[in-house]
Amino acid sequence: MAADPPTALFSLRILTGHAKAVWAVVVTPDGQRAVSASADQTLKVWDLTSGRELRTLLGHSGSVKGVALMPDGKRVVSSSWDKTLKVWDLSSGRKLRTLTGHAACVTAVAVMADGQRAVSASWGKTLKVWDLTRRVWNLTKWGALRTLSGHSDWVNAVAVSGAGRLAVSASGDQTLKVWDLGSGRALYTLTGHRDFVQGVAVSGDGRLAVSASNDDKVKVWDLGSGRELRTLIGHAGEVIGVALIPDGERVVSASNDRTLRVWEMKSGRELATFKADAALYCCTVCPDGRTILTGDEKGVIHVLRLDE
Repeated sequence: MAADPPTALFSLRILTGHAKAVWAVVVTPDGQRAVSASADQTLKVWDLTSGRELRTLLGHSGSVKGVALMPDGKRVVSSSWDKTLKVWDLSSGRKLRTLTGHAACVTAVAVMADGQRAVSASWGKTLKVWDLTRRVWNLTKWGALRTLSGHSDWVNAVAVSGAGRLAVSASGDQTLKVWDLGSGRALYTLTGHRDFVQGVAVSGDGRLAVSASNDDKVKVWDLGSGRELRTLIGHAGEVIGVALIPDGERVVSASNDRTLRVWEMKSGRELATFKADAALYCCTVCPDGRTILTGDEKGVIHVLRLDE
């Protein structure tokens, strides 16, 4: 049988402008723009065709740790070490509202596919569920609908299923938890990592989750049963970020070993590697399934192309 053709990753361009590490990056549904969150307390909006910085979003008073897109691609929600979340209009750069209620740094945020609710993660060991459509609010302060408690250490990341029924959280307590957002109940605790769990992503059909950990490993989980399906081994340092390619068959991971790796989920085989000159903290995949963005500790965003 002929061997599968090789898969390669090459650099299209770099996006520069942040003064400190890039913690998170997302891409609009049309694949035309990216939004990055940085330790320099700003978010930046980028034109991916030209590589040009379009605008900077100012308003947080601490490192911006997470960012999530609203489904319309016109707004984003950011999370920060200043203990708040903020909703922004991308076209104008205007801050629309501030969400307060966490007692500690807000490390991550995810938005439901219908755009009506968001889930945030915090170093206060909790998650909060927010109603983004509510019209009764006190100028800038909205209250959370629900607090999810159960982790015994800080919560580093959160992802939601496409249907909006489940959330999956990643924690410093070395576990992930699968939450029923309707009841606020933890359905499963996913155990197997041997160090802090730093990142998590959920497949489009809501059946699988992928986690990244300081134990240098990536794990694949069945969300229906809570069972660990596979461990992806190859990184030589803490794995900080993880993402799924839209085909649902491949995983992307970013590590402080300065590499981004692409994996075949079913076999656990490493398909391609990109080597940077700084630790990589986050990754995301564009809707085309071939363009990958990863942010590093120096504030650079690498735009990569996956060739098969």
